[in-house]
Amino acid sequence: MLTVIIFLPLLAAVVLALLPNTAVCDRVARWAWLVLTLVEVVLVGVLWAGYSAPPAGQLAAGQHVAWLPGVGVSYTVGIDGLSLPLIALTAVIFTACAAYAWREQHRPRAQAALFCFLQSMCLGVFAAGDLIVFFVFFDLSIVGMYFSILRWGHGQAARSALKFFLYTFLGSLVMLAGFIGLYVIADPHTFDMAQLARQAPHGGSGWARGIVLAAIVIGLAIKTPTVPFHTWLPPAHTDAPAVGSAVLAGVMLKMGTYGFVRIAMPMLPQAWREWAWILLAVGIVSALYGALVALAQNNLKRMIAYTSVNHMGYVLMALGAAGLLSGSTTGRQIAVTGAVVQMVSHGLITAALFLLAGVLHDRKGSYSLEDYGGLAEPAPRLAGLMAVAAFASLGIPGFSGFIAEFQIFTGSIGTAAVTAVALVGILITAALFLRALQRLLVGPASGRSVGFTDLRRPEITAVGLLMALSLFIGVVPRPLNDVIEPAARVVLAQVDR
Repeated sequence: MLTVIIFLPLLAAVVLALLPNTAVCDRVARWAWLVLTLVEVVLVGVLWAGYSAPPAGQLAAGQHVAWLPGVGVSYTVGIDGLSLPLIALTAVIFTACAAYAWREQHRPRAQAALFCFLQSMCLGVFAAGDLIVFFVFFDLSIVGMYFSILRWGHGQAARSALKFFLYTFLGSLVMLAGFIGLYVIADPHTFDMAQLARQAPHGGSGWARGIVLAAIVIGLAIKTPTVPFHTWLPPAHTDAPAVGSAVLAGVMLKMGTYGFVRIAMPMLPQAWREWAWILLAVGIVSALYGALVALAQNNLKRMIAYTSVNHMGYVLMALGAAGLLSGSTTGRQIAVTGAVVQMVSHGLITAALFLLAGVLHDRKGSYSLEDYGGLAEPAPRLAGLMAVAAFASLGIPGFSGFIAEFQIFTGSIGTAAVTAVALVGILITAALFLRALQRLLVGPASGRSVGFTDLRRPEITAVGLLMALSLFIGVVPRPLNDVIEPAARVVLAQVDR
């Protein structure tokens, strides 16, 4: 079933790409894309319902087929408590994007085909059980997003797409060098992720392991992104279409943070412990820097993009704290669990914010806060959902953001008290969202708010789905935590070896 979940969208992408370019095929493509994403949600739901935590160091629902046996590469896929929530997140966000893009008039068939391809690549990253399979899916997802920005973006889309591609492709090459280094120092040589995590390669000197970790971390940090590797993110988001931004922020940024907890921590535990303080410091800097720069933005989309730097900084901070042996085991486990919950929470909430920001450009061609005022008067549904999403993003209780940040800070501060400094980021985030909401929504309608058309049914459906799931996790977090916590304990045991 896992292989079907991964490759069914790719099959649909091929079929859609081969259809003739007619109005009828455009309508068929819209239906096919939406139905496919709903089928994927059902299949992932069945997978979740039948999931039970595998033994330590193994993957559930696995499949293993020799691919390049001469160098130990195989098509290996599987799930555990780290990957299953992100696979579910991917299915949900692509469903929301398919619903949101229902009225797309610019080459809808090509867009549906491209996003089906992109969905397969994203699912493959989170299900991969072999480093080279991980890299292949990781790299091809970059290609898919490049064309999404280039063909459906606006503003300086070509420049932003090129910058995105060059940055992230360079990062993937550095990461590949790290994977090859892992293969070299492993005994026996292998790219199998479960085997590498079990044996924790000890070949080579401490410096060799440090260099391998640095290559993997830099490649993943560019994708995350963390300071100072974040500069590709704001222009990519600003010029991307709304659905492109939702997938980029909601799914693709998680490939970086997922790589930290799936690859770097369990496969290079000694090096991770040695460099934990540096990683923790980078996380704190990213959290504070992202919030401060977001506060200075007048462009709504750029502001949301910088809050992603802030939220992903919390994730790296928590994972860095988990590498400090001075902390309690319970606190470090809570930090890892909170980091994974934050990946899911950020995906839901920020994807919703980007879809809502996209409505502004679709209606009036601008993201500038200065161009609007009193938007709540002509567009009360947009105003209501934007306020809910903004409060969810800043961590208000009742939504998934609060659960994630509470776990992150509980675990991190209990391990390293210095991480309390990052709490300032939450205050800054609250200030920037309240400032944006006041400028955008409050008062009499002015500027481009005059005559603004409120949310249509597809847009309400897409954003409502994401926010309903965030609300569910915020009120009933146990189903998600019950899946993540056993995997977090396994990762921590691997780091402590």
